[in-house]
Amino acid sequence: MGASILTAKNLSKVVPSTEGELTILHELSLELNKGDSLAIVGASGSGKSTLLGLLAGLDLPSSGEVILAGQSLSKLDEDQRARIRAEHVGFVFQSFQLLDSLNALENVMLPLELDGRKDARERATELLQRVGLGQRLTHSPRQLSGGEQQRVAIARAFAAEPDVLFADEPTGNLDSHTGERISDLLFELNKERGTTLVLVTHDERLAHRCRRLIRLEAGLLVAPLEP
Repeated sequence: MGASILTAKNLSKVVPSTEGELTILHELSLELNKGDSLAIVGASGSGKSTLLGLLAGLDLPSSGEVILAGQSLSKLDEDQRARIRAEHVGFVFQSFQLLDSLNALENVMLPLELDGRKDARERATELLQRVGLGQRLTHSPRQLSGGEQQRVAIARAFAAEPDVLFADEPTGNLDSHTGERISDLLFELNKERGTTLVLVTHDERLAHRCRRLIRLEAGLLVAPLEP
């Protein structure tokens, strides 16, 4: 699939607690190429969201290294990491995180406008049509169903053509039928655009659609599984 786009080397995350140091993640390593798909699964508290945050540069490890798009994130300050995320990363969250004051089109246009794209409106319109919301461009998030809001969030995440899309429980707030449609959409766009997909999920069916799967238990990597 090409050169590595995301590498983790011996990642550990340790935080202070009332009972001393608490290890949330312990010496985890992985490597993903462009177009790969990875599911991160495990019980609540196993370290899944911590790992996602470290891989995306939203947090820094206590030890180890994350290399994203050729950059070692630990060697960058927060502004530099934010720039790397803006250039290479998209996010989809369980809670959608759309701006209520903007309609669907404006929500998808926003990151493009912040990036100075002259074609922001055209690009956002194209993506919303692609996710089946061509007739809902002027609707606010309050006027959209949960599945429609998640489709807007996916369109926004893909708008800047990210190298890596991080999705944290992307179907967690959706019914099973809508969740299946959202899953289909994620993998269609993953295939079409060559975007590396990293999912945190409790949904085993969604997890096994990924090319690779890892399971965490108490911050430890259980032997990687290949679905």
